[in-house]
Amino acid sequence: MNPKQPLNPPTQQRALPGLTEKQIARLSVYRRLLQELPSASRPEIYSHDLAEMSRNTAAQVRRDLMTIGFTGSSARGYQVEQLIAAIGGTLDAPEGQTAALCGVGNLGRALLDYFTIWRPQLRIVAAFDIDPEKSGRVIHRCRVWPLAEMPQVVREQGITVGVITVPAPSAQRVAESMLGAGIRGFLNFAPTPLHLPAHAYVEEMDITTSMEKVAYFARTLAPAPVEES
Repeated sequence: MNPKQPLNPPTQQRALPGLTEKQIARLSVYRRLLQELPSASRPEIYSHDLAEMSRNTAAQVRRDLMTIGFTGSSARGYQVEQLIAAIGGTLDAPEGQTAALCGVGNLGRALLDYFTIWRPQLRIVAAFDIDPEKSGRVIHRCRVWPLAEMPQVVREQGITVGVITVPAPSAQRVAESMLGAGIRGFLNFAPTPLHLPAHAYVEEMDITTSMEKVAYFARTLAPAPVEES
């Protein structure tokens, strides 16, 4: 019997190249907040302002930006457009990066709508579904293929990211098929954890657990006192 490959270790124990997961997440938030600033607003921003926007500390913001080699001025802060470009130079592949989505239901369609137009550096370029009525169609600017053709399409298009929005019983099989085709990064929306080798990176998006956490604290936290007028 062949020994099983090691599964993804817990997040806090993973040995990853480059920046940490938390650093990448914070940089992504910084960029999004900066991009949402009105174009006619100030061309510079201070670390304490970006910290307040991101619910962070100014010291943490400065440390994060120093890790990508970006420094500001104590008098004028950071140049916003230059900072956005610097973060993009770290997070984005120079030639762009492509993803494949499996499961073109309501959630899958919403993700296609977002990632085929609003994220030019990370686009979903192929979608897959077992429904023959969806195969061959273009949904939200993305061609939908039969699931059986996924390995060939992934290889031909050089896709490296997989988005899984299929029902739980199919998620592991779909992930293994993607892995065999060369995909190494997975965003899993299926309500079940994936078991993949350590050389694959998996981000689990557990909507049910998140909703239950929110519901619990909404029920148990004390209401804010109401001021009398």
